[in-house]
Amino acid sequence: MFTQFFGNYLLNKGLVTAAQLSDALSIQKQTRLKLGVLAINAGYMTPEQVERVHAEQQRADKRMGDIAVEMGYLTEAQVDELLHAQGAAHLQLGQALVDSGVMTNASFADALNSYKAENSLTDVDFSDKSGTKINELISGFYRFDGEPEKELLCEYTVLLFKNIVRFIGDDFTPLTPEKLPSVKLEFSAVQDMTGALHCTTAIEGSEQAYINFGSRYAGERLTDADEMTDASNGEFLNLHNGIFCVNVSNFKDMEITLTPQQYIRSGSIAKTVYRIPLVFPFGTINFLLAVN
Repeated sequence: MFTQFFGNYLLNKGLVTAAQLSDALSIQKQTRLKLGVLAINAGYMTPEQVERVHAEQQRADKRMGDIAVEMGYLTEAQVDELLHAQGAAHLQLGQALVDSGVMTNASFADALNSYKAENSLTDVDFSDKSGTKINELISGFYRFDGEPEKELLCEYTVLLFKNIVRFIGDDFTPLTPEKLPSVKLEFSAVQDMTGALHCTTAIEGSEQAYINFGSRYAGERLTDADEMTDASNGEFLNLHNGIFCVNVSNFKDMEITLTPQQYIRSGSIAKTVYRIPLVFPFGTINFLLAVN
């Protein structure tokens, strides 16, 4: 999940455009990590050394690893280690950007190192199975300062990202969240929570984005913003909210009740709303948290 927030970092720094990032996210899973990116990330080679090896490859019919060893940049043991390394998604994103000419090895390495430094991340954090660091990262990105239920709202958002990756896909970029006094709705599925957390939750977007999100969850192509699309989006919202309520009940001994989903066209929510925009290749979907 670090990949999505690293993508947001690249976007905010002006290193990529939204279209370039979307294209790279779309192809990253099919992108084969090259030895150069892995060597740079491991700290074994500099971007300049990788470029020298690439230049030599244009003249010699040899593998990059063999040339790097000959030039004294890598040992055979290091080459073997890198070839057997598991490719991390954020490195695949970087490789996709480099392959498409959007970034160079040097600019990608600089951006990744800066991102790690600003967020106090190490390579170990990127492969941490416990999720501790990513939970901290998400909670820091979505700040609910001043809200009495801040802790619950943070936990809700962390779980939301996990469920989006699990049930929808990981090819999205989170944009900067907004706190608004109210919000207009285009096409939306809405569900209220009562009890330990009083909150209105919603999935909202343009007609086409709403249809496409529903298609992703349903696992089939939907073409209209009809009852089937509403049911799919509403079911994802209900599933996520239900898992959250169970977690709160099991681990905090607090009860939250869900109301039936509603589907609103061209409406509004007239209270404080946290808007969480996510950009997918098919459009932007807003997740809304409206607190009482």
